Amino acid sequence: MPENDSSLAVFIDFENLALGFQNRRDRFDIVRVLERLVEKGKVVVKKAYADWSRFAPYTQSMHEAAIELIEIPKRSQTGKNSADIRLVVDAIDMAYAKEHIDTFVIVSGDSDFSPLVSKLKENGKHVIGLGMQDSTSELLRDNCDEFIYYEDLGKAPTLAPTLPTGLPENKRKAFALLMESLLALRRENKEKLGASMIKDTMKRKKPSFNESYHGYRTFSELLLDGQKEGLLELVIDERSRTYVVTRFGSELSQAGPVIPVAKRRRRRRARPRNGNGRAAETPETPPPAGGDA
Repeated sequence: MPENDSSLAVFIDFENLALGFQNRRDRFDIVRVLERLVEKGKVVVKKAYADWSRFAPYTQSMHEAAIELIEIPKRSQTGKNSADIRLVVDAIDMAYAKEHIDTFVIVSGDSDFSPLVSKLKENGKHVIGLGMQDSTSELLRDNCDEFIYYEDLGKAPTLAPTLPTGLPENKRKAFALLMESLLALRRENKEKLGASMIKDTMKRKKPSFNESYHGYRTFSELLLDGQKEGLLELVIDERSRTYVVTRFGSELSQAGPVIPVAKRRRRRRARPRNGNGRAAETPETPPPAGGDA
């Protein structure tokens, strides 16, 4: 599993997605997809392939999500849909040209992309698939390093705590984003939730996030306030001397009482060293004159 600083390239086979939404009342929501993918790392490339004259109602939401729309000629002109071929060519080209991109996301359920997945993995790339449950090929699903069903994106989390009532709106928004980011890290099987990792995830989910806007001088103050409100538990990492979230949400009740943040221990005064580099022994206090030996 890649670390949280992974760089992602997202390739969307919109023609295939449209087939999965033919008999559904809801519409494809690209925001839900991207909100899940930013939990994996930084999304640096976003491309979607389709004959966009057929899917004009989706173009605005795609533009707002900063996705590059690749226009594919109509079937009457080419004799077949060339979206698959164009997507594969672009993905392979990027795999060789952009070494810093270590994770490729194929948004489709088409089994024709299985050879592409194998080639990307052969070149050391982590491959994530995302598609509809009813229209996803088992061959593609099982060949990916990880597969996400679109239907699972909207499921309510089980660990999310209820925010205290009476909080100012500014603070409530900060805590909501904090809890959402902690849940995202848990979904990625992160056990040690360091302060810097949490803040990076919050900024990927909401690039404009700044703790000072919510009334905190530092991010540590935000975490401490979250613990004060009973949302999470903090300890201090012995190595980095920074805060680490050990439990949050329903985890607090599952693992016993909340453990308060340990206070920083004062450094013991170093004992003087002798010429051999060893700690000098403290001489015993001589007995008072006239006393028993």
